[in-house]
This record gives sequence, structure tokens and C-alpha cells, in this order.
Amino acid sequence: MKALQFDQFGSPDVIVLRHVPQPEPGPGQIRIAVRVCGLTPADWHVVDGLLADHLPPLPRGLGLEVAGTVDALGEGVTGVRIGDRVFGPAAFDGPTAGAAEYALMPAWARIPEGVTDEQAAALPMAAETAWRALDDLGVQPGELLLVHGAGTTVGEAAVRIALHRGIRVIATAGPTRAAALKEIGAQVTTYGEGMTERVSTLSPGPVDRALDTTPTGGRIDRADRPSPAGGSLPALIELTGDPDRVLTVSDFAAAAELGVRITTEIRYDRMNEFARLAGEGILVVPVARPYTLDQVQEAAKLSQSRRPGGKLVLVL
Repeated sequence: MKALQFDQFGSPDVIVLRHVPQPEPGPGQIRIAVRVCGLTPADWHVVDGLLADHLPPLPRGLGLEVAGTVDALGEGVTGVRIGDRVFGPAAFDGPTAGAAEYALMPAWARIPEGVTDEQAAALPMAAETAWRALDDLGVQPGELLLVHGAGTTVGEAAVRIALHRGIRVIATAGPTRAAALKEIGAQVTTYGEGMTERVSTLSPGPVDRALDTTPTGGRIDRADRPSPAGGSLPALIELTGDPDRVLTVSDFAAAAELGVRITTEIRYDRMNEFARLAGEGILVVPVARPYTLDQVQEAAKLSQSRRPGGKLVLVL
């Protein structure tokens, strides 16, 4: 089968397309014929060496989330059949991962009717991160939540989930996603200089909680790098009045200095809930554009620009 691999750590230039053996599903796993692989900033961090000490030796595969058709079942798997359309996280601890003609999955859910493979492959990491962040932040129905960086895939997922929970939302975003965020019920303003004043104008009362979903600008396993959020966490603390009411999904270095919450423990126990919300049109991650496997460097360049305009996917 065709698959993307890397033999050394570094920039996306080290990723190559190869013919390799199909992976075999272990206990509790399924194998799918991949239709779409979603790309995330975490992919480039893994290629750059993130988790290098916690995974088997190289070569390794690329791609953390997939959608496709069930092709084989591992020992003990029930509740799913060969030919079912599914989506979820791809196993990435072997020589291949999601960016391949066949991939292994440790967790999954059926793709609802009316949801395309591209839309399904865009969901797992954005939905999981947003759901977990809202839970860990402790925001309650009726409270006012500020989502900073709501134009990102995680940010928009957080806005949609929060509104569905009955939470009032102010979102900061650029022009690409501002209209869509307003349409689903968020109050929207721009980020950058004067953000605190603009948010205060939209909300005469206090902001109850703030969620920072801005992307990182470098390796996310280092605590000595500068803040990639442009110094936004102090502004979020000012708006909420308490660093414990602020959570970031990326700016861990600044969070440690300022006492802001972080969330890191990935959990995929809500896949069926994500599928239900996607089927109802509540949870949608915008897809910017598709690429083929041999266009991965082009996709990486756009992804790392931090302005991809939505989810980038590889279509097989």
C-alpha cells in the first residue's frame, strides 16, 4: 500500500511517500481503507520529534485522524462490521499512521448520513480538544465564555459546543470565519490591539471564563520558548479577573508563568457524541481544501502559515 513515512526528525521535507506492507489490527483495533486523513499542527510537531522518547524507533507514519471504510477487525472488536463508514483517531505508534491507504484505529464512530468523509475526518482532534477544554475549564450554561482564536478549527468547535450547551459566547476571530461564527450565535470581534476594550464593550458584565485556542508557533514540548499567543493570556486574565478562569490549549509556557489552566490528556470516549452532533449539523469543522498524498509538503506549508482557512485534509 502507499503511505507517508519519515525516517528522521525535522521539517515536513523529511516526509516521503512509499509502498509498504498493510498493517494488521491488534486486539481492540480495526483497520480501515482510508478515504480521507485530516492534517493537524500536531502532525508537524510529531515529525519534528515530539514524543520521540515515547514511541518505537523510526520509521514512523503521519496522520492522526481518519475517515474510511472498515476493512478488518482485531480480536475482541464488536459493534462494527466490515464495510461500515467510520471516523476517529488513527494509531500512530507504528511505521504507518493515518496518511496511508490502510490505517489502524483504536477508537471510532460511524459516520452519520449526510456527513461526508472530508467532514468526518476533520472532526476528531478539533472536537475532542474543544470538548475537553470546556469540561476542564468548568464553564456552565448561562455563563459568558470568551473563545480567543475562534477562527481555528478547535476554536470554532469550542464555540459550537458551548452554544449547544447553553453558554453565551464572545469569539475573537479574523475575517475568514467571523461571519460564520456570527451566524451560529456568537458575538464576534477581532483580536489584536484593543481586544480587551472591544470585548468589554460587547459585554457590560464580566467574562466568566476564557478559552485560548490560538495555534502554537513552534515545538509544543518545550517550556523555554516565547509565548506564541502574542501576549494574549494577560488580556484574558484581565477580562475574567482570575487566571484560574482561563485555559489555553497551546501556550503552555506562558500558562506556567501566569497560573493559567492547561489541558493535555487526550480522551476519545465521546466519539459517538461527536458523530451525533455532526449528524444534527451542530458540530461542523470547516474544510479548507483537499490534497493528495504526494502534495503533503504543500499542505504542510499552508498549515504552518497558521492561516489555512479551515481544516486541511489528504484525500485518497
